[in-house]
Amino acid sequence: MKNKFFAAFILIITFLTPAFSQNRFPNGSTNGTTEQGRTIRPVEVPNISVEITQPRTGREVAFSVRLLIILTVLSLAPSLLLLVTCFLRFSIVLDFIKRALSLQQVPPTAILNGIAFFMTLYIMWPTFTSIYNNAYKPMSDGKIGLEQAIPEAMEPIRDFMAVQLSDSSGQSYLKMFMNMAKLDKPNDWKDIPTHVMIPSYILHELTVAFKIGIILYIPFIIIDMVVASILMSMGMMMLPPVQISMPFKLMLFVLVDGWGLLTTQLFTSVVH
Repeated sequence: MKNKFFAAFILIITFLTPAFSQNRFPNGSTNGTTEQGRTIRPVEVPNISVEITQPRTGREVAFSVRLLIILTVLSLAPSLLLLVTCFLRFSIVLDFIKRALSLQQVPPTAILNGIAFFMTLYIMWPTFTSIYNNAYKPMSDGKIGLEQAIPEAMEPIRDFMAVQLSDSSGQSYLKMFMNMAKLDKPNDWKDIPTHVMIPSYILHELTVAFKIGIILYIPFIIIDMVVASILMSMGMMMLPPVQISMPFKLMLFVLVDGWGLLTTQLFTSVVH
Protein backbone atom coordinates (compact mmCIF):
# COMPACT_ATOMS: atom_id res chain seq x y z
CA MET A 1 0.00 0.00 0.00
CA LYS A 2 2.83 2.30 0.86
CA ASN A 3 4.55 1.49 -2.41
CA LYS A 4 1.43 2.52 -4.37
CA PHE A 5 1.24 5.89 -2.63
CA PHE A 6 4.94 6.49 -3.16
CA ALA A 7 4.65 5.61 -6.88
CA ALA A 8 1.67 7.98 -7.27
CA PHE A 9 3.61 10.81 -5.55
CA ILE A 10 6.59 10.32 -7.87
CA LEU A 11 4.27 10.34 -10.89
CA ILE A 12 2.64 13.63 -9.84
CA ILE A 13 6.04 15.33 -9.23
CA THR A 14 7.24 14.11 -12.63
CA PHE A 15 4.30 15.70 -14.47
CA LEU A 16 4.25 18.98 -12.48
CA THR A 17 7.96 19.82 -12.60
CA PRO A 18 8.04 20.74 -16.34
CA ALA A 19 4.93 22.89 -15.90
CA PHE A 20 6.52 24.96 -13.12
CA SER A 21 9.83 25.23 -14.91
CA GLN A 22 8.24 26.98 -17.94
CA ASN A 23 7.64 30.74 -18.02
CA ARG A 24 3.99 31.54 -17.42
CA PHE A 25 4.01 35.27 -18.38
CA PRO A 26 0.85 36.79 -19.91
CA ASN A 27 0.71 37.27 -23.63
CA GLY A 28 2.43 40.49 -24.76
CA SER A 29 4.60 40.88 -21.65
CA THR A 30 8.37 41.47 -21.79
CA ASN A 31 10.86 39.12 -20.29
CA GLY A 32 12.85 40.80 -17.49
CA THR A 33 16.61 40.76 -17.03
CA THR A 34 18.87 41.18 -14.04
CA GLU A 35 21.90 42.39 -16.00
CA GLN A 36 22.99 46.05 -15.60
CA GLY A 37 23.24 48.13 -18.74
CA ARG A 38 26.67 49.14 -19.99
CA THR A 39 25.76 52.86 -20.02
CA ILE A 40 24.86 52.86 -16.32
CA ARG A 41 27.78 53.64 -14.03
CA PRO A 42 27.76 52.63 -10.37
CA VAL A 43 27.64 55.29 -7.68
CA GLU A 44 31.11 56.25 -6.55
CA VAL A 45 31.37 56.91 -2.80
CA PRO A 46 34.57 58.76 -1.83
CA ASN A 47 36.70 57.55 1.02
CA ILE A 48 36.96 59.96 3.95
CA SER A 49 39.82 59.67 6.40
CA VAL A 50 40.67 61.81 9.44
CA GLU A 51 44.19 61.79 10.81
CA ILE A 52 45.07 63.24 14.21
CA THR A 53 48.73 63.88 14.89
CA GLN A 54 50.69 65.59 17.62
CA PRO A 55 52.11 69.04 16.75
CA ARG A 56 55.89 68.94 16.45
CA THR A 57 56.77 72.60 15.91
CA GLY A 58 55.64 75.90 17.34
CA ARG A 59 54.05 76.85 14.03
CA GLU A 60 51.78 73.78 14.14
CA VAL A 61 50.78 74.59 17.72
CA ALA A 62 49.97 78.18 16.75
CA PHE A 63 47.90 76.95 13.81
CA SER A 64 45.91 74.59 16.07
CA VAL A 65 45.25 77.38 18.58
CA ARG A 66 44.22 79.75 15.80
CA LEU A 67 41.85 77.15 14.35
CA LEU A 68 40.30 76.60 17.79
CA ILE A 69 39.79 80.35 18.25
CA ILE A 70 38.21 80.71 14.81
CA LEU A 71 35.76 77.87 15.47
CA THR A 72 34.85 79.39 18.83
CA VAL A 73 34.24 82.81 17.29
CA LEU A 74 32.12 81.30 14.52
CA SER A 75 29.94 79.47 17.05
CA LEU A 76 29.40 82.71 19.00
CA ALA A 77 29.12 84.93 15.93
CA PRO A 78 25.28 85.14 15.83
CA SER A 79 25.08 86.19 19.48
CA LEU A 80 27.90 88.69 19.12
CA LEU A 81 26.37 90.12 15.97
CA LEU A 82 23.04 90.68 17.73
CA LEU A 83 24.69 92.29 20.76
CA VAL A 84 26.66 94.89 18.78
CA THR A 85 23.68 95.97 16.66
CA CYS A 86 20.36 97.63 17.44
CA PHE A 87 18.59 94.26 17.63
CA LEU A 88 18.86 94.31 21.42
CA ARG A 89 16.94 97.56 21.70
CA PHE A 90 14.27 96.60 19.20
CA SER A 91 13.57 93.18 20.72
CA ILE A 92 13.23 94.54 24.27
CA VAL A 93 10.93 97.40 23.23
CA LEU A 94 8.68 95.08 21.22
CA ASP A 95 8.43 92.73 24.21
CA PHE A 96 7.53 95.71 26.41
CA ILE A 97 4.69 96.76 24.12
CA LYS A 98 3.36 93.20 24.11
CA ARG A 99 3.27 93.14 27.91
CA ALA A 100 1.80 96.64 28.11
CA LEU A 101 -1.11 95.56 25.91
CA SER A 102 -1.70 92.57 28.23
CA LEU A 103 -1.20 90.18 25.32
CA GLN A 104 0.01 86.71 26.24
CA GLN A 105 0.24 84.72 23.01
CA VAL A 106 -0.32 87.24 20.21
CA PRO A 107 1.97 88.07 18.51
CA PRO A 108 4.31 85.16 19.29
CA THR A 109 7.82 85.85 20.51
CA ALA A 110 9.30 84.39 17.32
CA ILE A 111 7.31 86.91 15.24
CA LEU A 112 8.53 89.81 17.40
CA ASN A 113 12.12 88.63 17.08
CA GLY A 114 11.66 88.37 13.32
CA ILE A 115 10.35 91.94 13.16
CA ALA A 116 13.28 93.13 15.28
CA PHE A 117 15.71 91.24 13.04
CA PHE A 118 14.49 92.78 9.78
CA MET A 119 14.31 96.24 11.34
CA THR A 120 17.91 95.75 12.46
CA LEU A 121 18.88 94.61 8.97
CA TYR A 122 17.28 97.76 7.55
CA ILE A 123 19.20 100.03 9.94
CA MET A 124 22.51 98.17 9.76
CA TRP A 125 22.57 97.68 5.98
CA PRO A 126 25.08 100.53 5.32
CA THR A 127 27.34 99.11 8.04
CA PHE A 128 27.15 95.58 6.61
CA THR A 129 27.83 96.96 3.12
CA SER A 130 30.94 98.72 4.40
CA ILE A 131 32.13 95.49 6.06
CA TYR A 132 31.62 93.59 2.80
CA ASN A 133 33.45 96.16 0.66
CA ASN A 134 36.36 96.82 3.02
CA ALA A 135 36.93 93.43 4.65
CA TYR A 136 35.18 90.42 3.09
CA LYS A 137 35.61 91.27 -0.61
CA PRO A 138 39.35 92.06 -0.41
CA MET A 139 39.96 88.96 1.73
CA SER A 140 38.06 86.72 -0.72
CA ASP A 141 40.07 88.22 -3.60
CA GLY A 142 43.32 87.49 -1.78
CA LYS A 143 44.35 91.13 -1.43
CA ILE A 144 44.44 91.09 2.38
CA GLY A 145 44.77 88.37 5.00
CA LEU A 146 42.61 87.41 7.97
CA GLU A 147 44.70 89.48 10.40
CA GLN A 148 43.99 92.64 8.38
CA ALA A 149 40.38 91.75 7.54
CA ILE A 150 39.24 91.52 11.18
CA PRO A 151 40.18 95.15 12.07
CA GLU A 152 38.66 96.35 8.80
CA ALA A 153 35.42 94.53 9.64
CA MET A 154 35.31 95.89 13.19
CA GLU A 155 35.83 99.51 12.16
CA PRO A 156 32.27 100.14 10.78
CA ILE A 157 30.76 98.42 13.84
CA ARG A 158 32.90 100.56 16.15
CA ASP A 159 31.74 103.68 14.32
CA PHE A 160 28.11 102.64 14.78
CA MET A 161 28.59 101.98 18.49
CA ALA A 162 30.47 105.26 18.91
CA VAL A 163 27.52 107.21 17.52
CA GLN A 164 25.12 105.51 19.94
CA LEU A 165 27.46 106.06 22.91
CA SER A 166 27.76 109.79 22.29
CA ASP A 167 25.07 110.73 24.86
CA SER A 168 25.55 111.15 28.59
CA SER A 169 24.49 107.59 29.43
CA GLY A 170 26.97 106.09 26.99
CA GLN A 171 29.76 108.34 28.24
CA SER A 172 29.13 107.25 31.82
CA TYR A 173 29.32 103.56 30.91
CA LEU A 174 32.52 104.11 28.93
CA LYS A 175 34.06 105.94 31.85
CA MET A 176 33.02 103.16 34.23
CA PHE A 177 34.61 100.38 32.16
CA MET A 178 37.72 102.46 31.47
CA ASN A 179 38.19 102.98 35.21
CA MET A 180 37.65 99.28 35.95
CA ALA A 181 40.24 98.39 33.29
CA LYS A 182 42.61 101.07 34.74
CA LEU A 183 43.10 102.67 31.35
CA ASP A 184 44.04 106.27 30.66
CA LYS A 185 41.49 108.76 29.41
CA PRO A 186 41.25 108.42 25.61
CA ASN A 187 41.72 111.39 23.31
CA ASP A 188 39.47 110.01 20.56
CA TRP A 189 37.04 107.17 19.86
CA LYS A 190 39.80 105.25 18.12
CA ASP A 191 41.76 105.10 21.36
CA ILE A 192 38.98 103.18 23.14
CA PRO A 193 39.59 99.40 23.03
CA THR A 194 36.91 97.20 21.52
CA HIS A 195 36.62 95.08 24.67
CA VAL A 196 35.64 98.27 26.53
CA MET A 197 33.27 99.64 23.92
CA ILE A 198 31.16 96.47 23.50
CA PRO A 199 30.02 96.06 27.15
CA SER A 200 29.43 99.80 27.37
CA TYR A 201 27.24 99.63 24.28
CA ILE A 202 25.26 96.64 25.62
CA LEU A 203 24.47 98.37 28.92
CA HIS A 204 23.59 101.56 27.07
CA GLU A 205 21.15 99.71 24.81
CA LEU A 206 19.52 98.06 27.81
CA THR A 207 19.10 101.45 29.49
CA VAL A 208 17.61 103.09 26.41
CA ALA A 209 15.25 100.16 25.79
CA PHE A 210 13.97 100.26 29.38
CA LYS A 211 13.42 104.02 29.16
CA ILE A 212 11.34 103.57 26.01
CA GLY A 213 9.44 100.71 27.66
CA ILE A 214 8.54 102.87 30.68
CA ILE A 215 7.20 105.60 28.42
CA LEU A 216 5.12 103.04 26.52
CA TYR A 217 3.69 101.60 29.72
CA ILE A 218 2.33 104.90 31.10
CA PRO A 219 -0.82 105.35 28.92
CA PHE A 220 -1.79 101.69 29.25
CA ILE A 221 -1.34 101.78 33.03
CA ILE A 222 -3.71 104.75 33.16
CA ILE A 223 -6.33 102.74 31.25
CA ASP A 224 -5.90 99.83 33.69
CA MET A 225 -6.32 102.17 36.68
CA VAL A 226 -9.47 103.78 35.23
CA VAL A 227 -11.06 100.42 34.43
CA ALA A 228 -10.17 99.00 37.87
CA SER A 229 -11.69 102.07 39.62
CA ILE A 230 -14.89 101.79 37.61
CA LEU A 231 -15.23 98.08 38.39
CA MET A 232 -14.66 98.66 42.11
CA SER A 233 -17.22 101.48 42.20
CA MET A 234 -19.75 99.16 40.55
CA GLY A 235 -19.00 96.37 43.03
CA MET A 236 -17.53 94.04 40.40
CA MET A 237 -14.38 93.25 42.34
CA MET A 238 -14.34 89.60 41.24
CA LEU A 239 -14.14 90.53 37.55
CA PRO A 240 -10.46 90.77 36.36
CA PRO A 241 -9.78 94.35 35.17
CA VAL A 242 -7.34 93.07 32.53
CA GLN A 243 -10.12 91.36 30.56
CA ILE A 244 -12.06 94.63 30.38
CA SER A 245 -9.14 97.00 29.78
CA MET A 246 -7.43 94.95 27.06
CA PRO A 247 -9.98 95.77 24.30
CA PHE A 248 -9.74 99.49 25.16
CA LYS A 249 -5.94 99.36 25.02
CA LEU A 250 -6.05 97.58 21.68
CA MET A 251 -8.49 100.16 20.27
CA LEU A 252 -6.26 103.00 21.47
CA PHE A 253 -3.17 101.37 20.00
CA VAL A 254 -4.84 100.82 16.63
CA LEU A 255 -6.46 104.25 16.43
CA VAL A 256 -3.20 106.11 17.00
CA ASP A 257 -1.36 103.82 14.52
CA GLY A 258 0.78 102.34 17.28
CA TRP A 259 2.97 100.15 15.08
CA GLY A 260 3.81 103.04 12.78
CA LEU A 261 4.61 105.42 15.65
CA LEU A 262 6.62 102.79 17.46
CA THR A 263 8.68 101.92 14.38
CA THR A 264 9.32 105.58 13.57
CA GLN A 265 10.44 106.38 17.09
CA LEU A 266 12.72 103.35 17.23
CA PHE A 267 14.38 104.34 13.97
CA THR A 268 14.71 107.93 15.18
CA SER A 269 16.30 106.78 18.43
CA VAL A 270 18.99 104.90 16.49
CA VAL A 271 19.56 107.17 13.50
CA HIS A 272 20.28 110.61 14.93
